[in-house]
Amino acid sequence: MTRIAIYPGSFDPVTNGHLDIVERGLKIFDKIIVAILINPAKDSLFTVEERMDMLQQSMKNFSNVEFDTFSGLLVDYAVQRKAHAILRGMRAVSDFEYEFQMALMNRRLQRDIQTVFLMTGLRWIFTSSSIIKEAAHFGGDIEDMVPATVNRKLKETFGF
Repeated sequence: MTRIAIYPGSFDPVTNGHLDIVERGLKIFDKIIVAILINPAKDSLFTVEERMDMLQQSMKNFSNVEFDTFSGLLVDYAVQRKAHAILRGMRAVSDFEYEFQMALMNRRLQRDIQTVFLMTGLRWIFTSSSIIKEAAHFGGDIEDMVPATVNRKLKETFGF
């Protein structure tokens, strides 16, 4: 049986912390589906297509990684994709309460789907897509926090 995990997120943009979670997740799962949640209520810097392109370029050297988009309930998508788990990264205790509530709700909705939490590597503990976008917006050097393709895209977007 192939162990499949869904790694959901907005990935607006993908960071080296995301790559760290996928790389370590591949030591646990046979396949990871990195899935962009399409949420029309959320303002994103990049389009879904741009985010998908950055994900694919950033993870082109990873084997057994697939990319997709979804809307609606994550657990329904996981069942549709025959996944066994939802992979989530946590940076700090502040992430725990929200992630714990989501895991419990997902478990309530679909008992066969497990949630697996991986702590972000210490090197990436302070990074988030929001913080990186803000730093990039003001010309901050974020080169070592994001894949090269993302760094180029952020500089292009903010005119640097």
